[in-house]
Amino acid sequence: MSIDDKLRGLSDRIRNHSSAMLTEEAVKTAIVLPFFSALGYDVFDPSEVIPEFTADAVGKKGEKVDYAIKFDGAIRILIECKPLTCVLEKQHLAQLYRYFSVTDAKFAILTNGRTFQFHTDLEAPNRLDDRPFLTFDLAELNSNLLPELKKFAKDGFDVEGVLQSANRLKYTSALKRTISNLTDDPTEEFVRIVIADIYDGRFTAAVRDQFTPMVRSAFRELVRDMVQSRITSALQSTNTVEVEQEANSPDEDEIITTEEEKEAFMIVRAIAREVLATNRIAMRDQKSYCGILVDNNNRRPLVRLWFNRPTKYLGLFDGDKEDKVRIDTLDHIYDFTDRIRATARRYAEDGT
Repeated sequence: MSIDDKLRGLSDRIRNHSSAMLTEEAVKTAIVLPFFSALGYDVFDPSEVIPEFTADAVGKKGEKVDYAIKFDGAIRILIECKPLTCVLEKQHLAQLYRYFSVTDAKFAILTNGRTFQFHTDLEAPNRLDDRPFLTFDLAELNSNLLPELKKFAKDGFDVEGVLQSANRLKYTSALKRTISNLTDDPTEEFVRIVIADIYDGRFTAAVRDQFTPMVRSAFRELVRDMVQSRITSALQSTNTVEVEQEANSPDEDEIITTEEEKEAFMIVRAIAREVLATNRIAMRDQKSYCGILVDNNNRRPLVRLWFNRPTKYLGLFDGDKEDKVRIDTLDHIYDFTDRIRATARRYAEDGT
């Protein structure tokens, strides 16, 4: 069973049996240990997954961290568990703070079995950040999150690679929270900025009260429209993908198009449709990569998906030759919107 399947199984477990996991010990047994087992750690080896971990240099006798993960001769991850009913707050990081500073650990995880918070030391070396760089709800596991979680797997664990992602995730998460808050409760300054190009009068209290609910409604409608557009695009492309796979796959037993590849194709297609008609964009899977082509022509590559490996790459064609760029999640594809459209525009303009 793959890591993805094991994590989805845990997601089902927390959704269906949370009422039986109210104590901290139940959370550890039913969720936390299976979570790290899914990532490839031997939870029955106390030299690798160390329960009730202590460090003499902490200076407070009797304090322990629930688990520490050790490999390559050093402590790498600290884990503190709380009951499922506990709302995770800064105060629960106290032991992790102290142990983080006196061990070789680079990551600390605080969890109640459902919510997982991943911390590191982005702000000051060897000092645990108050704010997690990654937070997720195991009961609502997002497929885009799975590549991030798999970076913590025992096989291929890369501290520097995770830290690079952590920096991006931390600020992306903060921006998403800020945008969400502005959508739900627009500030006066935000309303002023949004209506600047459509209202020429003086911004008075009455104007603010008039436009604030309209700004809130406009944002909600925009989000709904975007979601509906993605759903429509996905439904339209599904049949096209299946037909093209049947027509072009040399050996169906050897080539398997994954859900990630299908979703990435939909993202690329949505990006390129600003320049090219969607019916000109096709997917043709190969053994080593999945090609996204214009006019279903191998001589007109738009993007290549190099997903058949632990580290995923996107092949871009806006230069003289293919440029492979690493991506951490499917959302990362949107960072290359301009480059993808530049390639699409070249095909649209000269037909080559």
